[in-house]
Amino acid sequence: MAVKTITIDTDAYDLLAAQKRGQESFSQVIKRRLRPSRTAANLLERLDEVCVSEETLNRLEEIVHAREESPVASPFSSDEAR
Repeated sequence: MAVKTITIDTDAYDLLAAQKRGQESFSQVIKRRLRPSRTAANLLERLDEVCVSEETLNRLEEIVHAREESPVASPFSSDEAR
C-alpha cells in the first residue's frame, strides 16, 4: 500500500485526533469521515444510472420464486446439469 505524507496545522491535527475511535488510525478516521454516505436516499438518486433488462428482471423473479419453493436449492443449478 502506498503512503503519502501530508502537512496539517495544529488545529487540524487536534480536530482529526478528536475523531479517532480507540486504536483507529488517522487514515481510518479520514476514510470514515470523508467517504460518501451510503443511504437509501443516495441509492434513489442514482437509480437513473442503473439499466436492467426485462430478461434480467424476469430471471430474478424466477430465482425468488424458486427460493420460496426450496430455500436451500441453489438458484444457479439447472435441471440440465443434473
